[in-house]
Amino acid sequence: MNEIKLGDVLVSRVEEMHGPIMPTGAFFPTIPGAAWERQRDELTPDHLGGEMVHTAMQSWVLRSEGRVILIDTGVGNGKSRPAVEAWDHLDLDYLGNLARAGVRPEDVDVVVNTHLHLDHIGWNTRMVGGEWVPTFPNATYLMPRVDVEYWNPANHPGLVGHVNQNAFEDSVAPVLAAGQVQLWEGHHVIDGNLRLAAAPGHTPGAGVVKLVSGSDRGLFAGDLIHTPLQLRELGHNSCFCEDPAEAVRSRRELLGWAADSNALVLPAHLSGHGALEIERHGDAFAVKGWAPFDRL
Repeated sequence: MNEIKLGDVLVSRVEEMHGPIMPTGAFFPTIPGAAWERQRDELTPDHLGGEMVHTAMQSWVLRSEGRVILIDTGVGNGKSRPAVEAWDHLDLDYLGNLARAGVRPEDVDVVVNTHLHLDHIGWNTRMVGGEWVPTFPNATYLMPRVDVEYWNPANHPGLVGHVNQNAFEDSVAPVLAAGQVQLWEGHHVIDGNLRLAAAPGHTPGAGVVKLVSGSDRGLFAGDLIHTPLQLRELGHNSCFCEDPAEAVRSRRELLGWAADSNALVLPAHLSGHGALEIERHGDAFAVKGWAPFDRL
């Protein structure tokens, strides 16, 4: 099963790829090895294999108030990614997976990029006639203003060699040029069920989508966490967080909202069942239960 209902919103999970991505110590430099060992049984095999962290690249498709909303767009095909060999010039069937969820590119009304790292914007565009063009021709792309300004190479010296090298040029600039981008900052109402809220730290403009519909709650959490271990190890970030202190603050605040409101947490990168309910555990959090999505 890859669909669930939250209030009046139908939520579908669409995979791009999943599997091992980085060694634990490289991905999370400050998490001690003993912490991984304490939770190895719970993390294996969906989130940990040997010393390798396992993750997923996936999108969340929401059908809300008659519109199709796509949250995050993965790595993308054919993109030049010199800093990440495993993501360089991919050729994956993401659009086929989207079609199997009942969605054609022209059906998408809104694309939400929770932030502008390369693995959240890749399918914003695809190559047509030798040019990068918007994949979703009828969509409004909601992008955080702060990230658009920050990741623009004109404003961000040193992107050569950075993990985000080329990403703005091939996955953001063409959508801006097409006039399909709506910038937001602080908060933004998508519809009566969904709103964007700022979650800075991982990137300066990072955000999340909060779902409030009937008695159900959901938190489309972007990169607040990359592994369930961060529920217990709240103060530890991935190596990709631009402002570690702000990332911890956002994680604590928003996961607290999810725990207190019994919200389903749907991060961008959890493999296995992909989404979970959490509860407070001392001054941190723990897994309360997993969503009924099929395991990746």
